Amino acid sequence: KLEEFLHFKQLKTSLKEAILLDYYTAGFWWAKEMNFSLMQLSGFMDLLNFLLENLRDKHMTLGDNIKELGKAMAGIGETDSERAGDLDVFSIEQAKAVIDYL
Repeated sequence: KLEEFLHFKQLKTSLKEAILLDYYTAGFWWAKEMNFSLMQLSGFMDLLNFLLENLRDKHMTLGDNIKELGKAMAGIGETDSERAGDLDVFSIEQAKAVIDYL
């Protein structure tokens, strides 16, 4: 299903498509095993895409990408904070698990 969603047409001959499918599939199944809700799963997949885009499009170093992850996760667990944006669907424990996974 992910192959269709990602519009991969050359999975059998494209190493790039195979790697990307593996990246997203591994992330998806990890999130499912964490029993994330649909909103949490969506936020996690968005985060996977965000970090990959930082590497691919912005050519960020690992250190810079980790800083971006920290900024994206900032504010989780704060009651009056809008800093976490779409990621405020995660508990502090879940956010720590996401960081550990990544």
